[in-house]
Amino acid sequence: MTGLGPLAWPPAPIRTDRLVLRESEPRDRAAFIELHTSPQVGTYVGGPRPRDELERTMPETPGRRPGVFVVERDGAMIGTVELNRRGSEYRSQVRPDAGEPELGYLFLPEAWGHGYAAEACGAVLAWFAAALPGSPVVLCTQTANTRSMRLAAKLGFTEVGRYEAWGAEQWFGEWCVRVRCAGPAAVLGSPDEPSADG
Repeated sequence: MTGLGPLAWPPAPIRTDRLVLRESEPRDRAAFIELHTSPQVGTYVGGPRPRDELERTMPETPGRRPGVFVVERDGAMIGTVELNRRGSEYRSQVRPDAGEPELGYLFLPEAWGHGYAAEACGAVLAWFAAALPGSPVVLCTQTANTRSMRLAAKLGFTEVGRYEAWGAEQWFGEWCVRVRCAGPAAVLGSPDEPSADG
């Protein structure tokens, strides 16, 4: 990941009705380990990582880099939202030279089904749109990941294309605020539109 360009980091914590999005802290380490060792979370992102490996190698303050927001509910980490530009080796086959920021998210299974992903991702998209008006954001997910596909639609992403990678069909979508972005995806959802579960 190559960061967010001109945006100052970290921003002030972002508060929604139920959540706080903030920079990672040492107290989040155990939740990061749970997130990355969960078989449910790992289903569409390459599988769970070995717990003993993460216990040894994870930094004291994991995820502390530009673009990574810890999602907190009632004082505890429940997931992460990332907004980062992919390095060229990880870009999609749809637009490999574009380099737009990509939205990513992981939530602990106990946080699923409550709309937290949509609330957190919507808040990050609104923050980004205010900081860099008119800049598009992309999202890639497996088409088999129905929860992620529904979330992409709720957030206002529109399909740009599909491709095969990592042994599965991948979906590539783009988001930008209303008519500020040029191209075929110019009229997209606003980050202020209500959305539900992710």
